[in-house]
Amino acid sequence: MFINQSEPAQVKYVKKILVFCLGLVCFKAVAQDSTATLTFSGYAEIFYAYETNRPENNRRPAFLYSHNRQNEFNANLAFLKAAYSAQKVRANIAIGTGTYMADNYANEPVVLRNIVEANVGFRLHPKLWLDAGVLPSHIGFESAVSKDCWALTRGLLAETSPYFETGAKLTFTPDDRWTLALLALNGWQRISRINTTPALGSQVAWKHPNGKVTLNWSTFYGSDRADSVRQMRFFNNFYGIFQVTEKFGLTAGFDIGMEQTAKGSSAQNTWFTPIVVARYKINDRWAVAGRAEHYNDQDGVIIAPDFSANGFSLNVDYAPVKNALLRLEGRLLKSPNEVFLRNNGTSNNNFYFTTSLALSF
Repeated sequence: MFINQSEPAQVKYVKKILVFCLGLVCFKAVAQDSTATLTFSGYAEIFYAYETNRPENNRRPAFLYSHNRQNEFNANLAFLKAAYSAQKVRANIAIGTGTYMADNYANEPVVLRNIVEANVGFRLHPKLWLDAGVLPSHIGFESAVSKDCWALTRGLLAETSPYFETGAKLTFTPDDRWTLALLALNGWQRISRINTTPALGSQVAWKHPNGKVTLNWSTFYGSDRADSVRQMRFFNNFYGIFQVTEKFGLTAGFDIGMEQTAKGSSAQNTWFTPIVVARYKINDRWAVAGRAEHYNDQDGVIIAPDFSANGFSLNVDYAPVKNALLRLEGRLLKSPNEVFLRNNGTSNNNFYFTTSLALSF
């Protein structure tokens, strides 16, 4: 459990209570249900990035939330997790720290800033689950856990859409191929709400029985602004994962979002991003991956007005053991406009190297 000694005493107390309560509930449930399991796991990723633009404060562009420091060693994400699973109930709690947590949870109350996951679920029917709490996002094919992603850093598609969400999720799995979900959420990557506007989400996923093809369509509908300036947002996330051969895989994604230009307006601002990631697994220890992407936010909904950029990256991965991964990536972001900081000025490109060592247990 990660407890920041500089935090107020009441914050540390609440965190300890959260972990204690989950352990107590799970211990009692395990004793009552012979099929129940309680597992503990952990993850840690240390990284170093060097950006040729050399920003003065060592902070990478503000729209990057993972590996967002340069010229310093730091922890991107580290967490401990407890997971309980039984026939009719399940629960997860994960407490974390790192630059990812600092950047993504900066607008949350202090007591909530270290919660990676905190949710409980109930089986309503053999094929229907209801989960509620702080959940992993239903949007996108990349997560905050870098070790599980083909590329070392996150694509702009992932960085500008939710990594986590808070609310209730109804998941229906009619068979091994289909997964259907409906969600009621607190907002766009929010734990605490900032308005009274309902936010809704959906997901339709299909997986081929041989596991070589996955297709997904996720949506979000709601507002990420206060009620006084409410602008409704409708967002679509599409992606497909194709394991072409045993060693070669391809992922293609496309996001498109629309948001009202002003409260009550029928006019819409739009942003979109296509992305392709290819990965070749040389053997059990070595793999290489490349990514090409484009991001267009001319109306400044997510990043800034007149923002557009193309991105290219190449990474090499080495796994000395099954639960560890050493990675090196070079990445270029290039824009027609000078949207990147460079020392005391600006630049139309951003090139950097990132290396990381991740360990899971």
